[in-house]
Amino acid sequence: MRNSIILVDFIELKLREGMPLALAVEEAGVVRFRPILLTAAAVIVGSLVMLADPIFQGLAISLMAGSVAATLLSVPSIPILYFLVARRGRAAQLHREGAMNAATES
Repeated sequence: MRNSIILVDFIELKLREGMPLALAVEEAGVVRFRPILLTAAAVIVGSLVMLADPIFQGLAISLMAGSVAATLLSVPSIPILYFLVARRGRAAQLHREGAMNAATES
């Protein structure tokens, strides 16, 4: 969930700045990939400590597997789904907001 929010927020920020939808989606995937990957790696490394404990071993495995699965699923799929949905109207609305803000700042 956290990865999805980060990606969508970044895309919408770029759209408000006037970037076209396709470029905003591409840049979000490229720029936010490293922080998402580092967060997943931190969860995995932190869970390695729990692997030695027989009581918490199952929790550690589920945390590690869930983090890997969420990263692998959200990084490619969220930008694609956002592009497919937003090109119908949300992107144009954010472009207008960005243009209006740029006009008032000038």
